[in-house]
Amino acid sequence: MIESRTQREQTEDQTLAPCACRTALTRGRTHRESRHSRRTDFQRDRDRIVNSKCFRRLEYKTQVFVNGTQDHYRTRLTHTIEMTSVARTLARALRVNEDLTAAISLAHDIGHSPFGHSGERALDERMAEHGGFDHNLQSLRWVELLEEDYPEFDGLNLTWEVRAGLRKHVSRDPGAELDGFPVGPWQFVEAQIADVADDIAYQAHDVQDGLEAGLITLDQLRALDLWNLAEDRVRRQYPDCPADRLASTAIRMLFTLQIEDVLQRADEQLSALNPQTPWEVMTAPDRAIHFSEPFRVLLKPYRKFLFEEMYFHPDVTAAGDEAVRLMTRLFDHYLLHPEHMGAKARKRLDTFGLHRTVCDYVAGCTDRYALEECAKYRLV
Repeated sequence: MIESRTQREQTEDQTLAPCACRTALTRGRTHRESRHSRRTDFQRDRDRIVNSKCFRRLEYKTQVFVNGTQDHYRTRLTHTIEMTSVARTLARALRVNEDLTAAISLAHDIGHSPFGHSGERALDERMAEHGGFDHNLQSLRWVELLEEDYPEFDGLNLTWEVRAGLRKHVSRDPGAELDGFPVGPWQFVEAQIADVADDIAYQAHDVQDGLEAGLITLDQLRALDLWNLAEDRVRRQYPDCPADRLASTAIRMLFTLQIEDVLQRADEQLSALNPQTPWEVMTAPDRAIHFSEPFRVLLKPYRKFLFEEMYFHPDVTAAGDEAVRLMTRLFDHYLLHPEHMGAKARKRLDTFGLHRTVCDYVAGCTDRYALEECAKYRLV
């Protein structure tokens, strides 16, 4: 028997924790739509994100290494897929809304510019007198304004809960709200899960890319307590683990250790709070979904190592700086020649102005397309 949307919503009501967001109680969409007979609203949001152009472009955007450097390095897309997998694991374990968690996770990075955080900083500098640039807010621009695939509205017309979940950087601002409803000081459980899953994913998989690139070594990692904790558990669980598989197995163990810690702390926090609605989580004295204090102590030197030995490694920064230099030239070129942007971007000039339209267009470029445009206009 095929399950209807109503039956799915009834199952949610019977099985989800009291603090979970229920699709039947969504605050709705900006533009009214008839509801689907089979899929819940959060399922539809997830599907709209996956089928959007801004999501597909993540395949060709930098995570750490400039896209195309090596076939096995993570891109924004593979990072998003891995992060969403972690988020769904946490959501299911805590009995909160898995579809909502997945939708927020899948959309969290679609506003990223080409060339990773270096590209983001360059765009923010170029936009300093025009409202700045932040990839989280840019994700909102794509889902609320810039996607143009639907006949009745701009953007994806996602539910309030997904749009609120993408506002993690503004949720703690005093009085932060969306459509008249508060989004802080803490977010609801599903949004908090997406936030911590992002950290869990990059703190594990970026190490693998760094080892494969030869930027860091196992000897360096063995100076870190967190890595030793993971490796020691691997040796106990797999005493005959081949030496050439030890690192990859330890990296998977890093995922496990982080997930276990977050779940343990979440269970303690939620048991003590006993929230009966999502909004009680949002107004709680402390964040419900986070690493424990002892684990944060382990993470501090580990993160410091990643930044010093990997993200700011001369090989990484040199490649990023060169790519960003070209992207900056491309930004300035479009300011002088807006006619060289795509037709959809040119239509937005009167609405958003020259600088914001150029910023939207450049931020939407993949690494590959940005470099192709630089070559086309001889900006190299």
